[in-house]
Amino acid sequence: TLSVDSNCSRIDTHPMSGEPEDQPEVEVEEEEIDEGDTTGALKEVLKRARIHNGVAIGLHKAAKALDKKDAQLAVLAEDCTEESYTRLVEALCSEHQIDLVKVKSRKVLGEWCGLGKYDPKGNVKKVVGCSCCAITSFGESSRALDVLLKNLKDVG
Repeated sequence: TLSVDSNCSRIDTHPMSGEPEDQPEVEVEEEEIDEGDTTGALKEVLKRARIHNGVAIGLHKAAKALDKKDAQLAVLAEDCTEESYTRLVEALCSEHQIDLVKVKSRKVLGEWCGLGKYDPKGNVKKVVGCSCCAITSFGESSRALDVLLKNLKDVG
């Protein structure tokens, strides 16, 4: 289990339009990630996974992904108020040997998972808390993913 203390900023990945067209592939700008920056790496990995529809958000979807062994990584908020919720996620992760990362706040995890509402200037208006999510697909390989996996390997 890896704990992450974090500051958050806006992540925005809304679909461009409802109709598929010949659109060029979108390049995701990668933030500069330091070797020890697990927070920034996790944030970037979640952003990339969301772009590729690889995040199961909430207990029901995350537990399903963990139980089916579809999940590659689980993220749990430390300030989750429901003890049984925390025990379930931790038990599924240990049973199926899936890495678990803990973050300090449900609100931060909610924003990273895309559950925030923003005003036209890009400032956060409201964030819905998220106690748990599971990454089922990392999307493409990135420096952030390498840093996160290296830090998980060092801790575990």
